[in-house]
Amino acid sequence: MSRTADRPLFRVLAGIVKPCYGLVARFRWTGEEHLPAEGGFIVVPNHLTELDPLTVAWTLYDNGIMPRFLAKEPLFRAPVVGAVLRATGQVPVLRGTADAAAALTAARAELDSGGAIVIYPEGTLTADPRQWPMTGHTGAARLALATGVPVIPMAHWGDQRILGKDASGRRRFRLFPRQEVRVRIGPPVDLSPWRDDAPDLTHPVGPDRHRLEDATDAIMHAVAAELAVLRGEDAPERLWDRRRGGRP
Repeated sequence: MSRTADRPLFRVLAGIVKPCYGLVARFRWTGEEHLPAEGGFIVVPNHLTELDPLTVAWTLYDNGIMPRFLAKEPLFRAPVVGAVLRATGQVPVLRGTADAAAALTAARAELDSGGAIVIYPEGTLTADPRQWPMTGHTGAARLALATGVPVIPMAHWGDQRILGKDASGRRRFRLFPRQEVRVRIGPPVDLSPWRDDAPDLTHPVGPDRHRLEDATDAIMHAVAAELAVLRGEDAPERLWDRRRGGRP
């Protein structure tokens, strides 16, 4: 059975959003053979613009998968957006609180039922001036190591030409010309070096910290490698690190 079958509202929204997005984007993807045919899995995309969730959702939906995003909790309080997020089964995250661990627990329940969870490890739009992925937060790695589910890297390129920044740094929506948006899905990230001991989902920081950071680096470099293919250039050896004000 298709994994989209349990959310009729999602199908309605897809019927509205896809034609509208298609007016400004020529959309195509490769690598769908890497999406698991059964069982839960985690998708980790790069993050260029506010359009990214549409790009990721479209890719998964057209492959018979209803995506559930870990999204910032304030979005769930917005009048219209919040109602849509709740109705489509998205998972709120209150970062830096006990509720952050609760979000991972809710995500684990979705994975145990065979669903797909989308996590942006960067947690925000990339700050890299060249628009490569940054270093990530450890939530995706923690969840993957605790559950044993595969982590699927996904990269996309082209959204930034539709919703890009002008010379003053403000976002501008460009309707014309119609842009090509490409998505590349990679094979599961090899996390076997860090799977010895499952981390505790209830403790965001602890003795597992360095192991989780190393696993997260492997995930983010896998995303950057897929993006490098789309861009036709080499990914940076060291990713942008906001905590250190740039590349270490």
